[in-house]
Amino acid sequence: MSDTTPPVARHLKRARLGVALIFFTNGIVLGGFAPRVPDIREALDISYGTLGVAMAMWSVGALALGLLAAPLIRTWGSARVATVTMLASATAMLCAGVAPNVWLFGAALFVVGVTDAWVDVAQNAHGLQVQKLYRRSILNSFHALWSIGAVGGGLLGAAFAWAGLAVGVQFTTSLAIVVVVTVVAAPMLLRRDIPTESEVDHAASESAVPQHTPLARIPARTWGLLLALTVIAIGGGWAEDAASTWSASYMKDQLLAGAGLAAFAFIAMQGFQFIGRLLGDGMVDRWGQRAVARAGGGLVAVGMGLALAFPSPWGTIAGFAAAGFGVATLIPGAMHAADELPGLREGTGLTILSWLLRLAFLLSPPVVGWIADAQSLRLGLALVPLFGVLVVVLAGAMPARKSPSSP
Repeated sequence: MSDTTPPVARHLKRARLGVALIFFTNGIVLGGFAPRVPDIREALDISYGTLGVAMAMWSVGALALGLLAAPLIRTWGSARVATVTMLASATAMLCAGVAPNVWLFGAALFVVGVTDAWVDVAQNAHGLQVQKLYRRSILNSFHALWSIGAVGGGLLGAAFAWAGLAVGVQFTTSLAIVVVVTVVAAPMLLRRDIPTESEVDHAASESAVPQHTPLARIPARTWGLLLALTVIAIGGGWAEDAASTWSASYMKDQLLAGAGLAAFAFIAMQGFQFIGRLLGDGMVDRWGQRAVARAGGGLVAVGMGLALAFPSPWGTIAGFAAAGFGVATLIPGAMHAADELPGLREGTGLTILSWLLRLAFLLSPPVVGWIADAQSLRLGLALVPLFGVLVVVLAGAMPARKSPSSP
């Protein structure tokens, strides 16, 4: 019997490229937003707290209507939903960028949140179908393309900000890129692409609400472990949100960095998170998820702690880079550990953690904004190293490295 892997059909290679392009454009649109947040706040003439509340509408949209992705995909197919909602998401982002007041800005971000949630589920559902036909794991490569797209979007935002070009000009450019890439990608995707029930459920797991389970029978220790894993995941998410929502404002408003340089805190976060995720599987296999999470939390605490204690533009960029590498495996690792907690129905731990993580994304912008208005944005960002310390303390909830003899 031959051990050689059978060649991949040409149409599957095209489908893989098509899905990768959708992930890439999704990253460009979202990554291009972060560097322009200071300009948007200045144009709207609003406080940090008001900006935080408006930014929370993104998460409100995802939580409120994100679950509609599953029936849309079952009706229209993941390819059509992914491409159409990607165009809608980029259009809504343009509307947010040119909104004349905070009410329309928040409304546009609500639509961004809804459509981005639908894109997320649809592109993952289609990627799972392609992966199934490939008969080997390729899903992580799609997420790597998202990270590259986010870095590219951040660089695009930095260039437009440095050149003094309006936010609307940049977001129109991003929309044009999405239109062109979608026209190229759409014919590449699978034609018969109504996914199975399990594929849609898997792709939608991060948007799902907790399923019914006999809660009274779950041991207190299991609840404690789930709480610890949730805090670890929130620590990773909080650092990501700090970079995307506040890093450019902190660099520009408090460290007096130029508009182009201010974008590089977010770019450093995304770039080093990408590197950390490329290396993450090997690190976990070698040292175990517990040790990797503890080291990651320490890197966040020390890197961001020093950056905030001794503020400077380049020190802040280095701090966000350290945080990006440190949190790279926290959310995937916490989700995996929650999904395998004893005493819970299959998927229950993952679903509860994912739901609470989305609530944390909802609360993060207003909380940091209120602290910034009351004290300073620097103090609001101090929650990032604090979460790093909590990750170090709670990392024992993560699985240790398996011995070579373990199954």
